[in-house]
Amino acid sequence: MALNVATFKTRTLSAIIFVVVMVGGLLWNRTSFFALFTLIHFGCWYEFLLLMKAIDPDFKKIHKTWAWGFPLLGWGGMWWAFRGIPDAMEGLAWAGYVGDAVMGAGVLLIAAGAVLKPEKTGKNLWYALAGLAYISLPWFLMILLYGMGDSLLSMTRLLGGTPTLFQRIAYPVALPCILIFSIWINDTMAYIVGSFIGRTPFSKISPKKTWEGTAGGALLCVGAMTLLGHFVGIYQLGVWIGISAIAAVVGTAGDLLESRLKRLAGVKDSGSILPGHGGFLDRFDSLLLATPVTYAFFILLSIL
Repeated sequence: MALNVATFKTRTLSAIIFVVVMVGGLLWNRTSFFALFTLIHFGCWYEFLLLMKAIDPDFKKIHKTWAWGFPLLGWGGMWWAFRGIPDAMEGLAWAGYVGDAVMGAGVLLIAAGAVLKPEKTGKNLWYALAGLAYISLPWFLMILLYGMGDSLLSMTRLLGGTPTLFQRIAYPVALPCILIFSIWINDTMAYIVGSFIGRTPFSKISPKKTWEGTAGGALLCVGAMTLLGHFVGIYQLGVWIGISAIAAVVGTAGDLLESRLKRLAGVKDSGSILPGHGGFLDRFDSLLLATPVTYAFFILLSIL
């Protein structure tokens, strides 16, 4: 197949912009981290609602108050998680009132939708609750993962130490970054391995995936992150190995789930925010499932 130069340039440019926005949002500070996942949260919700409307015609009749209310309520959970991070609200006291008002508006909009279209409340309520579980819950837990790392930084100060520049940058975002980078490595390696030696189809839901590519991507992902963890430190190698394994296995399941939703909706991509790469759900489908499992894994480690 001949290389389409224009398409290649478009895909490359959008990929560069995506990486710059992601890395900048992750590493700049607490506020940029929260702002990044606020954008991702509402982008995923928008595309989820479009998919549900395409899958079930009755969902098209959902009142607009619900289309806004549930995403705002889900964001409210993220907001409360963010407020719990040490020093997160420093210099942002005014934002506390704004965040609470937005969450309250979400509750009022949901109530209004139930009153204005009571005949459509039942089934559509399940779709909306599914959206909270599928989209809002993972990003709520992502903020909590950030807070866990930020607590390490606070502990360093409490013990009388002066955090280094590396610690100030790395501690808060360590867990989210380990997970996100693991998913990126797994996806990339699975594609490369599958392109060279892939022969056995992995699933009818995603015909381009192969067992060889999936297994190769998982092994290389765990190997690469284990090696990186050896040099970076911060957490024990078991954490790096566990999170990268979750990214490989559960992340792949997340990819398949979103592919299934797109098939039911009869669309190729969930959106077009990134030309040549699809929409928000296309970019973060793996993370949506892997984040809750990673959070549960880390909680389990803290108990044992």
